[in-house]
Amino acid sequence: MEPLRRKALVDAALRVIGDHGSLAVTMSDIARQAGVSPALAHHYFGSKEQLLIETIRSLLRQLRSDTVAALKAARTPRARLSAIIRVSFHADQFAPETIAAWLAFYAEAQRSEETRRFLVIYARRLRSNLLADLKALLPADAAERIAEGAAAMIDGLYIRQSLKSAPIGIEASIALTEDYLNALLATASPSPRSEKGRPHRTTQGQMT
Repeated sequence: MEPLRRKALVDAALRVIGDHGSLAVTMSDIARQAGVSPALAHHYFGSKEQLLIETIRSLLRQLRSDTVAALKAARTPRARLSAIIRVSFHADQFAPETIAAWLAFYAEAQRSEETRRFLVIYARRLRSNLLADLKALLPADAAERIAEGAAAMIDGLYIRQSLKSAPIGIEASIALTEDYLNALLATASPSPRSEKGRPHRTTQGQMT
């Protein structure tokens, strides 16, 4: 039962943080949402801080798993770029409570070095995955510039989505990011390395 109860507490923490819009929640709030006692929650995680860290780890693990699966299904660098974009706006990741939780963790990162470290891992993974396939299409300097821009656009659309007065849907967010990428790919010089005959390289190793 322990893995199931730990997962239930992590899922409950995500919902409670999303509802509150901040990490200013109590272990009792989370335990109540999970349908267990606060004592049991403390038994499994020791403290609210440890439960919150496990919650952000869970978000990153799910994002990593979804990204690896999507990249394996894509056959070309351009298709893998589209896969990364689509995974970034997957329904689970783009759910209101998940977005609210991500923003709460970004706010906490200003005070917590451990939280900041996890968010840096996320940012590096996203940039690395984009860059790996952009370098197959463009010179390194152009690839790095576009990777930074695409990553910033994805993060910015998350922030826009949190503004409930002006929400942007999943498909619209994907289309905006694809339009940005297509426009820059069309104007940038192609990479001297030909994609044809180039060894297939996955980014699974970069997702660790």
